[in-house]
Amino acid sequence: MVRDIKYLELLSKTFPTIQSASTEIINLEAIMSLPKGTEHFVTDLHGEYESFDHVLRNASGVIKSKVDELFGSDVSVQDKKELCTLIYYPKRKLKLLKIDNKESLNDWYHKTLVLMIKVLSTVSFKYTRSKVRKALPKEYSYIIEELLNESMGERNKEKYIHSILDSIISTDSADCFIIAIAEVIQRLTIDSLHIIGDVYDRGPGAHIIMNTICSYHNCDIQWGNHDIIWMGAAAGSAACMANVVRISLRYANLETLEDGYGINLLPLATFAIDTYKEDLCMPFMPKIGKELVFSEKQKKIISKMHKAITIIQFKLEGQLINRRPDFHMEHRNLLDKIDFDRNRVLVHDDSVPEGYKEYPLCGGEMPTVNPKDPYKLNSEEQEIVDKLVMNFTNNPVLEKHIRCLYAKGSFYKVANGNLLFHGSLPMNPDGSFRKLEILGAFYCGKELYDKLDQLVRIAYFEDRDTRLKKYALDLMWYIWCGPVSPSFDKAKMTTFERYFIKDKKTHEEPKGAYYVLKEDPKVCDRILHEFGINQDNSHIINGHIPVKTLKGESPIKADGKLLVIDGGYAKAYQPETGIAGYTLIYNSFGLLLIQHQPFQSAEHVIKYGEDIISLKKVIEYIPKRKTVGDTDIGKDLAEQVKDLRQLLSAYKTGLIRENL
Repeated sequence: MVRDIKYLELLSKTFPTIQSASTEIINLEAIMSLPKGTEHFVTDLHGEYESFDHVLRNASGVIKSKVDELFGSDVSVQDKKELCTLIYYPKRKLKLLKIDNKESLNDWYHKTLVLMIKVLSTVSFKYTRSKVRKALPKEYSYIIEELLNESMGERNKEKYIHSILDSIISTDSADCFIIAIAEVIQRLTIDSLHIIGDVYDRGPGAHIIMNTICSYHNCDIQWGNHDIIWMGAAAGSAACMANVVRISLRYANLETLEDGYGINLLPLATFAIDTYKEDLCMPFMPKIGKELVFSEKQKKIISKMHKAITIIQFKLEGQLINRRPDFHMEHRNLLDKIDFDRNRVLVHDDSVPEGYKEYPLCGGEMPTVNPKDPYKLNSEEQEIVDKLVMNFTNNPVLEKHIRCLYAKGSFYKVANGNLLFHGSLPMNPDGSFRKLEILGAFYCGKELYDKLDQLVRIAYFEDRDTRLKKYALDLMWYIWCGPVSPSFDKAKMTTFERYFIKDKKTHEEPKGAYYVLKEDPKVCDRILHEFGINQDNSHIINGHIPVKTLKGESPIKADGKLLVIDGGYAKAYQPETGIAGYTLIYNSFGLLLIQHQPFQSAEHVIKYGEDIISLKKVIEYIPKRKTVGDTDIGKDLAEQVKDLRQLLSAYKTGLIRENL
């Protein structure tokens, strides 16, 4: 009782009277009765910033649907197209529409403002006035609120509203109002955004996506393996850094490295050209998409840089594996298994009695590898590594983005009864959770995720050069490619084999048991239970493995318990997925899966009003509309109401005095 009184006395500082406590109870209980906000889930963006940006602007097609429902046949198809495009890209579309309507611009402004206010009213109805007010730009907040909260149909108010609109137009403020209203519509249509991993690699604009994420009003991230490798590079892991640079060169994705973060690749280029001047480096030719244009000379330089950083990566990884025997990855060290005289290599293979199988090497010579000490960097390589690590760790733009990943991110999230994670949960074939040894103790299931989360933060935020810091840095590389890592969960990452061995059997990366067991609803229930989720209609939502829609594969698995929503935002995956990404939407009526077709360009949308084609599928319909009270936020609000009722009782029984 004494402890409760002390807490209530603290609470009374915020609510000093019976009236103030009562008012807050009324306010919170009213909020709990509102429809729940709309959650959007996307995954595996892989630097495709234009597609991602458009999906946010059109709210995965939700804005178009609302415009169609709101206006129906009262507004022409063409006018609805133009209105939607104006909401998506207000600044750029305004320029075109003003030219098209220059003969009657004031009338067009008047009509457009009325239509946009109606759309804003529709998307804001489920929120409190306070929340809508906070979303409005301060300079226009009062006027937009007046327009929102006064009915156009009331005769007494009609003149008042038209007077406001006329004043907006006559003061040359119409453009600013249209832009402001469009941005608020975008913001309110998506209440919360969940990104289930892999912002980085392959596409050209991960840094642009990160700018959006860092400033987004309500967003969380569940780290993917490609995010982890960038986080490790920014924390100072040389092995992670080498992987980041290699992958960027493999896909000729230099925009993020050079333009986004200003990483200086000139020392690597100079070294590579000098070292591999006679080497064609054919296995290292970059995978270039149709949208990228490189000269033959540029391709050759990139391929030499690609090979140079790959050899450096193998050396750094070999050093790491040798100093971390507890990672049990010694079979992945292959440089010391090369017979340079015979040009052959021994690769670990459990299917043969000897444990290793010999293969001929391709991929050209390795002049920087010393057979007597294959994992030692030569002086030039060491200098390149030191400079690159310095570039990654002393980089204000990258630091801002990585801190954002840490602040908004984690390995998993439980949100409104759904479990979100990127890759897998390591399991044994019998369905039990697989254990990973970390610093002498064993972790599995939720405890494994929690322990890795802690150590990933130590790797970045610990300033002292302690043994724990060094271990955590090495562990970040293990999370990228280790066999019992939730972000990877495969027997091996066959990077060496793909470059240097032609036999494709050696390229296989056997997946962990989760990737088979996840099809079983009982296994999914066990995983949900492990994370404290026992309610009906709960789901595991993850990405990482592209859904091959072309082959008839479905993202809905385990009788709807598991939703795999990697549909191929990355252009590199679209030939096998057949689509260009999914958005999962969870609103007050249930779950919708939106399947996106490839996005042409923002310019095409703005010029022709042709939106991205998105197909909608209802996964789950909820007969009784969900309210804020049914959500995680609602549970917190209910606890606050409970505390406030105790405070109210304390006031009324004289245990605490009002502060009038």
